[in-house]
Amino acid sequence: MPPKGAATHARLIDEAMAQVTVRGLAAVSLQDVATGAGLSKSAVLKHFQSKETLQAQVVDTMIDRFTEAVWRPAEPLPAGRERLDRIFQGELDWIDGEDRPGGCPLKAAAIELDDQPGPLRDTLKASQVRWAKVLKREFRTMNPNADDMTLEVLVFQFKGIVLAYGHSRRLLDDAAARAQATAAYRMLVASAAQS
Repeated sequence: MPPKGAATHARLIDEAMAQVTVRGLAAVSLQDVATGAGLSKSAVLKHFQSKETLQAQVVDTMIDRFTEAVWRPAEPLPAGRERLDRIFQGELDWIDGEDRPGGCPLKAAAIELDDQPGPLRDTLKASQVRWAKVLKREFRTMNPNADDMTLEVLVFQFKGIVLAYGHSRRLLDDAAARAQATAAYRMLVASAAQS
C-alpha cells in the first residue's frame, strides 16, 4: 500500500476504534467511520471490503495496541513482581484510555462478543487466553512452588481487580478507584508470595 494509502488506512482504523470504544463493534458502520474521518463511504470500502473486514482489523489493532501499551514496557523488567507491577499499572493506564474516548476496547469487545460465536470472538478469546498464560507465568516466578490451581486463582483475582477498576473509574466516576485497585493488587501479590 502506498504511504498515503497506508496513512489513510491507519486513520480509518483509529476512527473506527475511537467509535467502537464508546458504541461497540456492532453499532459502528462503514458510513459512521467515513463520516468521522471526513471521507466517503466508497473511500472506506477501498480499504475494507466489508464491515466484517473492518471489525476484524479493529480487533487485531486493539490486541496489538494493548500489547504495545501494557506488555512492551513490562517485558524488559525482571520476571515476577517487578514485571507484574508494571503490567498492572499498564492495565490501569490502558483502561483510562487517554488516547481514545472510551475505556478498554478489549473489555468492551469481550462483553459484546462473549456469547456470539464467530471469528471475532475466536480472535479475542485466543488473545485473552494468551494473556492469562503470561500473567500465570509471572505469578509462578513469584511463587515457583504454587500449584496450577493457585496460580489460576491469582490470575482470576488479578483480572477481577482490573475489571472492578474499569467499572469504578469509568461508570461510577470514583476518584478513589485507582487507589483502591492498587491496594487490592498489593494485597493480592502479598498473598501470592505467601501461598
